[in-house]
Amino acid sequence: MDQVWAHEAPVTVRDLFEKLREDRNIAYTTVMSTMDNLHRKGWLARERDGKAYRYTAVSSREEYSARLMREAMDGAADTEAVLSHFVAQMDGAESAALRAVLDKLAGRTS
Repeated sequence: MDQVWAHEAPVTVRDLFEKLREDRNIAYTTVMSTMDNLHRKGWLARERDGKAYRYTAVSSREEYSARLMREAMDGAADTEAVLSHFVAQMDGAESAALRAVLDKLAGRTS
């Protein structure tokens, strides 16, 4: 997903394969399978361009992170405990950002 977000325009499997193999030994089919899986799961959109597909992220990096957090919360038996552990790991800036968001939401519902 990081590589898809890094591209300004829709990206092909070949584009990502070429970029990824600069840093590590990876098979083209691995990149293709991963992108296909991400498409089937709803993380990537694609449109045909000749014989290839061009992929784009369905969500921003921030929306993606929030979705992962939501999935983790949905899978928890005790959401209060999960939130407590999560918040306990925050630094000062993150705590301030959370407070600001909660204050904003509280003002919206009042």
